[in-house]
Amino acid sequence: MKIACCIWALSEPETDALRQVRDIGFDFIDIQPMHQRTMESQLLAQELSLRVSCVGASFGMPPGTALDHPDSSKRDLAVDHVRSAIAHAADIGAETAYVIPGSGAQLAALERYQDSVLRLAADAAALGIKLAVEHFPGTALATAAETLEFIRQADQENLYLLYDSGHIQMSGEDPATVIANAGDALGYVHFDDNDGVNDFHWSLLDGVMTDESLLATLRALGAIDYAGALSLELSPALANPKRALSESRDVLMRATHRAAMPR
Repeated sequence: MKIACCIWALSEPETDALRQVRDIGFDFIDIQPMHQRTMESQLLAQELSLRVSCVGASFGMPPGTALDHPDSSKRDLAVDHVRSAIAHAADIGAETAYVIPGSGAQLAALERYQDSVLRLAADAAALGIKLAVEHFPGTALATAAETLEFIRQADQENLYLLYDSGHIQMSGEDPATVIANAGDALGYVHFDDNDGVNDFHWSLLDGVMTDESLLATLRALGAIDYAGALSLELSPALANPKRALSESRDVLMRATHRAAMPR
């Protein structure tokens, strides 16, 4: 099983962050669209044998734009930003890119968001990149169930769910049920912890997540033969993000072993 980490957990310059995640023992990383843009950072990642697994394509969106914006010109700017991130993902060998939902829950806003996402999913498919939508409390697609329904209604083969363990805890959904319902539509997985109310992105087992709930989640992933990365998305505001990544990686590795997931 591939275990990745989102390098934005580390606030140091990108090259320093790459060295730190390699020191911890990661082989795979998630990046934002502004990462891996220089020859120096790309060569260093190659030298350190770090492979990019996923690109968070919604990061760095131009101010005042959104994939569901009522102004078509501003919506197009958002689409162009994500399209560029997807092309970057393909250039550096990533497998997946993801977007977050819009803020407008009205039917018209969801229709605009769907139109944008359908265009982007087709672009991503042409480049061999999976496009995932992350369920996100406080947005138009606040739960994993709503996001899955949106994906299925969109009826696009290259549109997937990004499952986030912290967001699941906030929405009160059952991880095993969500994962089973997603099946082949599950495109990527983020792991983090919180108090069940706030999106803190704590280390694993520092909040409401337990050994038992983590193990149940991993067994559910194994039951659907999920073969993507398990990515740790921790907050740079933690007291010691590098130690948090290291400890969370150890927790996840032990749990995958107990869950008998493929290595």
